[in-house]
Amino acid sequence: MADSVTFTAPLSKAFGYGIILGLGFAFALLMIFITWALKRYQHEVQTSEMFSTAGRSVKSGLVAAAVVSSWTWAATLLQSSAVAYKYGISGPFFYASGATVQILLFATIAIELKRRAPNAHTFLEVIRARYGTIVHCVFIVFCLMTNVLVTAMLLTGGSAVMTSLTGVPTAAACFLLPIGVVLYTLFGGIKATFITDYMHTVVILVVIFLFAFSAYATNAELGSPSKVYDALVAASKRHPVEGNAEGSYLTMRSKEGGIFWIINLIGNFGTVFLDNGYYNKAIAASPVHAFPGYVIGGLCWFAIPWLCASTMGISALALEGTQRMSANDVTAGLVLPFAAVKLLGYSGAVATTLMIFMAVTSAFSAQLIAVSSIFTYDIYQAYIDPSAKGKRLVWISHMSCIVYSIIMAGFATGLYYAGIGMGYLYLLMGVIISSAVFPGAMTLLWKGQNHIAAAVSPPLGLAVSLIAWLVTAKKESGILTVDTTGANYPMLAGNVAALLSPVIFSPILTYTFGPQNYDYESMRQIRKVDDTDVAAAAHIDLELVPGETNQTQTQSEEEDRKLNRSALYARTLTIFMALALLILWPIPMYGSSYVFSRKFFTGWVVVGILWLFFTLFGVVVFPLYEGRESIWRVASMMALDVVGRKPTVYRGTKTGGTGAGEATPSGVQTPDAVTEKGEKVKGDEV
Repeated sequence: MADSVTFTAPLSKAFGYGIILGLGFAFALLMIFITWALKRYQHEVQTSEMFSTAGRSVKSGLVAAAVVSSWTWAATLLQSSAVAYKYGISGPFFYASGATVQILLFATIAIELKRRAPNAHTFLEVIRARYGTIVHCVFIVFCLMTNVLVTAMLLTGGSAVMTSLTGVPTAAACFLLPIGVVLYTLFGGIKATFITDYMHTVVILVVIFLFAFSAYATNAELGSPSKVYDALVAASKRHPVEGNAEGSYLTMRSKEGGIFWIINLIGNFGTVFLDNGYYNKAIAASPVHAFPGYVIGGLCWFAIPWLCASTMGISALALEGTQRMSANDVTAGLVLPFAAVKLLGYSGAVATTLMIFMAVTSAFSAQLIAVSSIFTYDIYQAYIDPSAKGKRLVWISHMSCIVYSIIMAGFATGLYYAGIGMGYLYLLMGVIISSAVFPGAMTLLWKGQNHIAAAVSPPLGLAVSLIAWLVTAKKESGILTVDTTGANYPMLAGNVAALLSPVIFSPILTYTFGPQNYDYESMRQIRKVDDTDVAAAAHIDLELVPGETNQTQTQSEEEDRKLNRSALYARTLTIFMALALLILWPIPMYGSSYVFSRKFFTGWVVVGILWLFFTLFGVVVFPLYEGRESIWRVASMMALDVVGRKPTVYRGTKTGGTGAGEATPSGVQTPDAVTEKGEKVKGDEV
């Protein structure tokens, strides 16, 4: 791992293949079983609507867990640890705050999407409804580029860790990691991603707690915040950080760390606001649960990179001694596995392999749903077969998942052989995609933006960002290589130009050619898919499937009232939290050049651990509490099935929004019945 030392994989290839294939197939089998149970006991047939929207019935706890899991990429754990290793204690905070704000701000977009286009399947459908074909095609390109970059980061980072820890060839890991994910996504759709996201999050949190308690409580060499503090002081003397206050790793005043913070902040606007996966989750959420789900998810997620990097990146510094890790290893994301092996030996390698597998596969599943939704609704149904029904659209979704995973496995392998790692892609993503953030957000937030501004601003911004990026790299280094274009200043120039140039272009183009004064009515005209053929093939009444029934006027008005109230809360809370995480907390510490004392560092670590306990409650305990009735009901009916008794199967409510979890009884039925039989029973009877 160090410049003069070859790092030997602590685990066998057999173990690596066992994790990649064994766990992948285990999750696939589990999801097949869960999908069967939901269909049998809660009428959750995999219609096109269920596959991509989960019946628009998911509650806030599961939304939060899915947001946390999807936002916990390989980069979340690996890149955050890398910046902690390079810049010290400021790195984890800059990573966490620079990527939490977008999730909190997205809560406002999620509410507006539910208000403006209650039946939409993707964000791009909203773009098409407002602006037409040309703008729609522009945003299809930018959204797909976002998915490609994110998926490439997942596979390059995940495969690098698998190779370093188990010796599995990188190319093999790139092609094998998606297999299990594709299988369970095909069987369970977006509901599968929600459920597996929950399980993946549990594993990731347990492993982070294991690492934190090892470094700060039980490790023989470290074992307490005080010892870690002493080790960092010694590391600062051996390798002072240029641009840090007093050269210390124990300060928020970091010049290079601050530059990374801006790059991180800008780049992640693109990966949230242009990733259809986050809109998928907003669409799948029950209307009143979208806002709290994203707020809880954002606040819970903050602790994961903050504490993980403050443990693993800092432990790598504390335990490396006089030999440093190579720059290539740091860029590849290998700081975390290095620290894990140093802390816990073989057990640390096993824990890291499990954690990275969970991070890669959960986020990859969200990308599959995002891309399949775009191909299904924004390409196939929009331009190839507008009259396609549910069965055909489900098939298109399945084929999209398979083809996309094969293409991305090949692309990630090519990046590996080209010498482009996860860290480079992470810094580059904002340069490529962030020019579409402002015009995309204004589609839902500003009725004046016209179609010319929406169509021209993103490609014009991309041109400006590429010029700023490459010219800065050329001026700084004289040549253009992976190393020179991946430096902080060129990436900073490109990212800032990408995000901010459309803020100028869009208003100028809007007022030059005349504001649109849009009334949002065409968004409300987006209709659900006709899934009658899927229901007929499954021998079930379509009205029993969650989310397939239409709302009454009274229900629609009540929902609008709740969404309007949520919109006000969303704007107020997200603005306050953004100011807190971007200004009130970090700026005074950065400006004062404060170097942490022993007591302050101990408090910093304790706050991180307590915050992760809050995360544990928010995304592990709370979803179970919210879904307790449905879980108990399905488990009880399964138990009755096992002993040969006829279970009570429940009819979903016909509200179009609450889902089977709030079902009313349809009477005692045989498991395969689709009409009411027998006498009525109470809602809690099984």
